[in-house]
Amino acid sequence: MNILFRVDSSSTIGLGHLMRCLVLAEQYEVDNIIFAAQNLDGNVNQKIIDKGYKLLTLKTNCIDELTHNIKQLAINMLVFDHYGIDHKFEKAIKEKTAVKILSFDDVYDKHYCDILLNHNIYAKTEQYKNLVPDFCEIRCGAKYTLIRDEFRNIQPKKRQINKQNPIVFVAMGGADTANISLKVLKVLTEFSHITVNLATTNANLNIDSLLAFAKQHKKVNIHINHSNIAALMDNSDFAIITPSVIVYEVMYLKLQFVAIKTADNQRYISEYLQDYNYMILSKNKIIKLSEYIDKLL
Repeated sequence: MNILFRVDSSSTIGLGHLMRCLVLAEQYEVDNIIFAAQNLDGNVNQKIIDKGYKLLTLKTNCIDELTHNIKQLAINMLVFDHYGIDHKFEKAIKEKTAVKILSFDDVYDKHYCDILLNHNIYAKTEQYKNLVPDFCEIRCGAKYTLIRDEFRNIQPKKRQINKQNPIVFVAMGGADTANISLKVLKVLTEFSHITVNLATTNANLNIDSLLAFAKQHKKVNIHINHSNIAALMDNSDFAIITPSVIVYEVMYLKLQFVAIKTADNQRYISEYLQDYNYMILSKNKIIKLSEYIDKLL
């Protein structure tokens, strides 16, 4: 079977869509997998190649170009993970190619697909009533949560925070499109005994300011394109993250965390975390982060 993943990454889109598509792709070991992505500023398309998959670079995000490639490559299944592609786009592709479509969704949008995948723990099948066609198979909830192999290779352990010399893992998204990381670091450096490991990527447009800040604070370490985020996280006492896919990885490792909501598409997971009394803040309330850290320590 020939599978095409249509996904983009950039300094403005972020990296999360591509990263979870790479995890899903691992479930199709015997198939011919191709990724179709635009060459946007701050993209991490190299990760596709590094994983051994073929990369098709698109000039546009238009129906005609994608249709041409689906037919030329004899694609059997198309995976969409893209907020810039709506149900009308999906339906047009279906009508022109008859390809089987799997669509990712996080926010209960309308889709025209054969399989709807919402792998978030808050996801409820009944919410998709009248949002997908009758023939659509709905895959929702924790049963379908995607976690990278580098995490599954670690045995989760019972944890106790080292209150004398705690190590904090920080990740505000690979691109940190909301530019929150520096604000978080400023709060953390108020605690002189805390060591900080902040993970980011080259897609982050604010790396220079982060590196400059770290130069002035010996206990702040900036890790760019770290090769094993799971190990970095596992060696921490607690984490400060966004309420996104990374939440499930932190939960898997049984690591306590504070989540900072930075984008509208994090609404449902944020509400879930609030309902279950997890520590969560909006990006406008970062001043309260020190209170949450006090609670953890």
